[in-house]
Amino acid sequence: MRGRAVYFVGPERVEVRDRDVPEPDSNEVRVNTRLSAVSSGTELLIYRGEAPTSLKTDESIAALDGDLSFPLRYGYAAVGEIEAVGDDISPSLVGTRVFAFNPHESRFLAEPQSLRHIPQDVSDERAALLPTMETAVNFVMDGNPLIGERVTVFGQGVVGLATTALLSKFPLEHLTVVDRIAERRQLALEFGADRALAPTELAETEDIGHSDLTFELSGNPSALDDALDVTRYDGRVIVGSWYGTKPVTLDLGGRFHRSRIHVESSQVSTIEPDLRGRWDTDRRFDLAWDHLRDLRLDALVTHRVDVSNAPQAYQLLEDDPDEAVQILFTYGNN
Repeated sequence: MRGRAVYFVGPERVEVRDRDVPEPDSNEVRVNTRLSAVSSGTELLIYRGEAPTSLKTDESIAALDGDLSFPLRYGYAAVGEIEAVGDDISPSLVGTRVFAFNPHESRFLAEPQSLRHIPQDVSDERAALLPTMETAVNFVMDGNPLIGERVTVFGQGVVGLATTALLSKFPLEHLTVVDRIAERRQLALEFGADRALAPTELAETEDIGHSDLTFELSGNPSALDDALDVTRYDGRVIVGSWYGTKPVTLDLGGRFHRSRIHVESSQVSTIEPDLRGRWDTDRRFDLAWDHLRDLRLDALVTHRVDVSNAPQAYQLLEDDPDEAVQILFTYGNN
C-alpha cells in the first residue's frame, strides 16, 4: 500500500513523498492518519536548519529514529484510526481512534502499546493537541506555582498559550504574559492572563521586576535575559524553550550575581525527579486528557492544511507567525 510522508530535505526545503506502507507484522497495526499537528517551535528549528544535527531525534519516541540531519521525517502528534491488524492482534481494534507520537505521514505501522486510545468525548482536533497539553502540564509541574505568587510567561505560541490557560486556574496574585505578536497577546487574555505585554513595554512597566516564577517559552534566546530581569530575589525561572544551535548570551555580571535566582530546564520527555515516586507518564497523560476536555483550546487551531501542501505551511509559519498559531495537516485523500 502507498502512503505520503513529509520530509525535511534541507534548510527551508520540504518535500511530500510517496512511500510504501507494508502490511502489518503479526504484532503490529496499521493506522490511517486523519490529522497531525505541526509543532511550530521544534519543527521550525529543523526547517531552518537550526537543530543540532548530531542530536538524536527523540529517544523516548520509537517512531523517531536517527539524528536531526537531513533528510528526515519528523512530527509527533498524529491522530488516526486503526485500519488493519496483524495476526496476533485482536480484530476488534479495527476502527479504534488512536493518538500516536509519529511523523507526518498518511499511513504508518505501530505496535499497539505505543498508541494512546482517544477518549470518546475528545475530538480529533483536540486529540492532536495532546503533546502540547502534556508539555504545558509538565512546565507547570516543574514550576510548582504557589498561592498568591506573581507569575510571568514569555512566549505565547501554542505551548505558551496552553501553559497560560493552565496557570490561570491557580490562585495567583497576578499572571502576566509577554509576546511580540499582538494577536497572541489577545489570545492570552482570553485564556485567563491578567496582563499581556509586548517585550518593548517591559522597561516602562513599574512592577514587572517582581515575578516569583517566570517561564521562558518563546524560543528566542534574548528573551532569557528579559526573563531573568523580571524575576525577583530568590525567584525561579523555568526554561522550556529549545534554542537549537542559536547561541545564548546572558548578562550575568549585574543584578543576577546577587539575586539567588534559580534557573531550571524543563522538557517533557522526563518527569521532575522529586515527583517520580508518585507520577509517571500514564498519570500525566490522564491529566492532559482532562485538561484537553475542559479548556477551550479550539482557538489555537488557525489553519487546516492538506499534507500535500506541507511546504507552503512551513513557509507560512516562517513568514507570517502573527497569522498562524497552530497548523493541522489533514489527510483527506490518503
